Amino acid sequence: MRLSRYFLPTLRETPREAEIVSHRLMLRAGMVRQQSAGIFSWLPLGLRVLNKVNAIVREEQNRAGGVEILMPTIQSADLWRESGRYDAYGREMLRIQDRHERDMLFGPTNEEMVTDIFRSYVRSYKDLPLNLYHIQWKFRDEIRPRFGTMRSREFLMKDAYSFDLDKEGARHAYNRMFAAYLRTFARMGLKSIPMQADTGPIGGDLSHEFIILAETGESEVFCDRNYLDFEVPGEDTDFESREGLQGLFERWTSLYAATSEKHDAAAYAAIPDADKLSARGIEVGHIFYFGTKYSKAMNAAVTGPDGREHEVHMGSYGIGPSRLVAAIIEASHDEAGVIWPDAVAPFQVGLLNLKAGDSATDAACETLYAELSAAGLDTLYDDRDERAGAKFTNADLIGLPWQVIVGPKSLAEGKVELKRRRTGERELLPIGDVLARLST
Repeated sequence: MRLSRYFLPTLRETPREAEIVSHRLMLRAGMVRQQSAGIFSWLPLGLRVLNKVNAIVREEQNRAGGVEILMPTIQSADLWRESGRYDAYGREMLRIQDRHERDMLFGPTNEEMVTDIFRSYVRSYKDLPLNLYHIQWKFRDEIRPRFGTMRSREFLMKDAYSFDLDKEGARHAYNRMFAAYLRTFARMGLKSIPMQADTGPIGGDLSHEFIILAETGESEVFCDRNYLDFEVPGEDTDFESREGLQGLFERWTSLYAATSEKHDAAAYAAIPDADKLSARGIEVGHIFYFGTKYSKAMNAAVTGPDGREHEVHMGSYGIGPSRLVAAIIEASHDEAGVIWPDAVAPFQVGLLNLKAGDSATDAACETLYAELSAAGLDTLYDDRDERAGAKFTNADLIGLPWQVIVGPKSLAEGKVELKRRRTGERELLPIGDVLARLST
């Protein structure tokens, strides 16, 4: 993509409404535009990151046995009355009426709707286990939306729902998602720590939040430092192995880890001082097992191997991709701007022409741009007629992993400069070696 033809409305000044780093940088880097309190338009650069995050989430959900569907954003209030949550959910739910004065709502979550889909089609235990997920926009009317896309009113959510014949099967489904979440966040360059969590309005008696540590995190967390050295499940993880996944779950919950809401001062005090870690944390995922809460209320049952009707055991599993984009920035930035992990970067390479209009630099950049693009490396070519300083500032702000810098001085020696954004390391290398270096 040529920057002269791209839509990238970067800002030099920090908007006054931005309270935290990710909000400031997302606005300055032209990733989002705030339309009203807690509601954002995603601009091209931000949308590219969001789509990269969604792709990783999808891959790991599919790997763990999830089946993707897509449910509507507007739901009938009747389903929520059936489960008993319509009045109990609170003012965060946006309640509306259609032209026929039927009560509707903008869905904050989808337990009721997915249960209705399940009960309409699944009759036998032979069709279990089942995990249905979708990636869809949600709305919760937060009393005080803040922190940009970290706590917005409209947000993108991956929500998955598991259905099993009994508690043992449901626990295996829970462990599948537990492992999938660890893998998902690790692939985005994040080290997540699962912490026992409150179930809130979702319900149930088993829940974990996945927390990443960041200096600008929204809440205080307490954990054993050894979690930072735990090995994340690999690509060879066997999601069919109940014993293996249960062992993984027990390993990752064997040490103390709690948010401020669930903090046990006595248990934390028992940790050796050298292993105590008190830090700020950001929630990036939340999983729940709630048994038959919804299946009992909504008559979602299957015929078991004994010939009797069994209310299915359920769980739900949420990841907020729009929130994750902000969380990644909170965990990976410096004073100059964003530092994207390779897997979610909007472009892999920024190609900087320091003297646009000069025949030699133009020709070298065109050659490099064609080679990098042909090799499948997403490249943003800064071909604008701007001063070099402005191009450097812009490149650091948007945080692409690599910068290929083409200027007359180095080009006279047949070389270009390569900068690694994360480390700031620079090297001069022959122009013909750039592709090989970036492909290693």
